[in-house]
Amino acid sequence: MSPFSLTRTLPVDTTSAALRADVADGLTRTSKQLPPKWFYDARGSELFDRITELPEYYPTRAEREILIERAPDIAATTAARTLIELGSGSSEKTRYLLRALPQLHSYVPVDVSDSALRQAGEGLLAEHPTLHVHALVADFQEGLELPDTPGPRLLAFLGSTIGNLLPPERNRFLTAVADLLEPGDALLLGTDLVKDEATLVAAYDDAQGVTAEFNKNVLAVLNRELGADFDPADFDHVAVWDPAQEWIEMRLRARAALTVKFPSMDLAVHFSAGEELRTEVSAKFRQESVRTELAAAGLALRQWWTDREGRFALSLAVPA
Repeated sequence: MSPFSLTRTLPVDTTSAALRADVADGLTRTSKQLPPKWFYDARGSELFDRITELPEYYPTRAEREILIERAPDIAATTAARTLIELGSGSSEKTRYLLRALPQLHSYVPVDVSDSALRQAGEGLLAEHPTLHVHALVADFQEGLELPDTPGPRLLAFLGSTIGNLLPPERNRFLTAVADLLEPGDALLLGTDLVKDEATLVAAYDDAQGVTAEFNKNVLAVLNRELGADFDPADFDHVAVWDPAQEWIEMRLRARAALTVKFPSMDLAVHFSAGEELRTEVSAKFRQESVRTELAAAGLALRQWWTDREGRFALSLAVPA
């Protein structure tokens, strides 16, 4: 049997239907919003890769530091024979775990992009030719059916992507993860931590303007996929810290009153001058808040690791 297999659980037209639904719902609200997953077409992914290399954007470097230092501890604690990664993308950071898990039998990357999964899978098999890669084209927020692989299993959700979910969404997601885990399995979770406002805002509003370009890329996605007539020059990139919610919001602010048409949806969206479209929430966490949210979902925090500056954390949780 080939060490690489790919299973698609998303219907081919799912992406288009979901985008239309999010536009119909989010852009007709009093407070306009879109989920951040629509940033990530090919151009958006390229821009995000550039963001991770910016001096202001610390999360990727901080998480990599923890993985390099703690991967042996993670391997020893979990003794995982299967590694499942949600939102795997290029699987770049995963390589630190794979190298620390010599007993690993299977790797299950989960992503909405089959091209990203195939590319990453080919690269990993070149480095680990005995590894069984079961790629899964799926949306982890819509429920998962995992392949039959040997345990113990380590489910990794890295990059603080969980911070892009609102609190009720986080609870549903963590509860679904808890339902997937069996005794002996574990969840490895990446969370960005609360810190000073200046550092947080700079990470989402860099001096070179790469994040601004990334934020505006969602407008290009809407134009291409739905025939909208957004002009990105009509909007300013905004990043603000909400201390009450302890999250960063990225927004696009209309420079003047305007109307955007979606002919394919028979929809016209009006913006007043200064009106904002929220494109991302990125929650920041504390150890106790992570412990509380895990417990509410039926998971128990077992290990907590941070980088040397205490900017980012990886936590290991098990079924309670």
